[in-house]
Amino acid sequence: MRLLLLWVLNALALLAVTYLLPSIQVSGFGVALLAALVLGFINTLVRPVLAILTLPITLVTLGIFYLVLNGLLFWLASAFIPGFAVHGFASAVVGAMLYGVIAWALSALIPNNKG
Repeated sequence: MRLLLLWVLNALALLAVTYLLPSIQVSGFGVALLAALVLGFINTLVRPVLAILTLPITLVTLGIFYLVLNGLLFWLASAFIPGFAVHGFASAVVGAMLYGVIAWALSALIPNNKG
């Protein structure tokens, strides 16, 4: 149940990002749910591999390249989903940061029932 609630909250976080950044567009809540699902899969499967492959450049840039990686993955997700559009790389980086912060804040509102 907690996983489904987190999925819906991530979709709401994506909708909140669209209100804050006009260069990111989501056509509806269903598209936001699909985009949150795709972003979750990308962050679970692709990001760890790319984080390891780009570790040298991330260390040289003192971690700033990780923001670029997040933006690229956010932009990649928009390429797969009709109705979810990110216009420009800078918008993708800022949108990924906002999405991460909003999704984290919303998920912190859910109590964790472990122990």
